[in-house]
Amino acid sequence: MPLTDTAIRNAKPAEKPRRLFDERGLYIEIAPAGGKWWRFRYSFMGKAKLLSLGTYPDVSLARARERREEARQLLANGVDPSQHRKAAKAMQSTRAANSFEAVAREWYAKMAPTWNAAHGDRIIRRLERDIIPWLGARPVAELTAPELLAVLRRIEARGALETAHRALQNCGQVLRYAISTGRAERDPSGDLRGA
Repeated sequence: MPLTDTAIRNAKPAEKPRRLFDERGLYIEIAPAGGKWWRFRYSFMGKAKLLSLGTYPDVSLARARERREEARQLLANGVDPSQHRKAAKAMQSTRAANSFEAVAREWYAKMAPTWNAAHGDRIIRRLERDIIPWLGARPVAELTAPELLAVLRRIEARGALETAHRALQNCGQVLRYAISTGRAERDPSGDLRGA
């Protein structure tokens, strides 16, 4: 018999972990301390596996069932849901490591020893004040010329035309560094010449 939200809410912990089963491999595990975790039991290539789907009440019964169905859909397509989740997390951390801010700071750290200290300070201040707050989290490979132009127009709007030109130069240097380190395919700053 499928679980109900009332049954889950009223379930009390025991000395050992308890399991209340829903259907199609979904169940909720109640720890002796009172925590409630959604689990999905499945088999992939003849091996029994377990996938955590979140904690109750953060993940409701309806949402746990949706997550189970997503996992079952992956299984139907021949994909292990656990491996799929790990790959997605790895891709997300790779995207974070390849953000504009991360690449810009790496570029700055590499170039700063060759610059005069005052020059280096101006560059990092310009990036931190005018570019990173708007583009810092974006993956450097996905940055587009219109996005870069929008940020430069913000600088232009306050009347700092020279700063806007220098910010464009610095962004181009960061993007070319990203290309040379294999994290981007092209430099969209070149598309903004004359804009």
